[in-house]
Amino acid sequence: MSVPHLIEFAKTGSAELGFITVAQNSELPFEIKRVYWTYDTPDSVVRGHHAHHDLEQIIFATSGRIEFDLENLRGENQKFILDSPNVGLYIPKLYWRTIMFSHQAVLMCLTSQEYIEEDYIRSYTDFENMKSLHKITESK
Repeated sequence: MSVPHLIEFAKTGSAELGFITVAQNSELPFEIKRVYWTYDTPDSVVRGHHAHHDLEQIIFATSGRIEFDLENLRGENQKFILDSPNVGLYIPKLYWRTIMFSHQAVLMCLTSQEYIEEDYIRSYTDFENMKSLHKITESK
């Protein structure tokens, strides 16, 4: 099973002119199928509250600071903070996430699949049930 981790991408430029970062498919753990971004999320709102059956993601904070709380099927929790636009967070499938945004933070996400509603696990109870099944499978 893959694990979430930070990926630092090279940046080119200077403080006087600004910077550019390019992510090529050859540098990624999957081929990009979709890109989306969220913005103007109030800092009092917690987003996420879901996992994916198959989708993998690399997420960037292109502006501001974004905190992720992740949980896997073993019940293990990890926290990540994104605050640099050239650092992405790789999130494999089957990780429940909650996301907190700073004021004016912008999230950009690269995904391994097109949008498929059936891939979402939107109920934490369903995720808990999957955790129970995973424990049974691991103990065999």
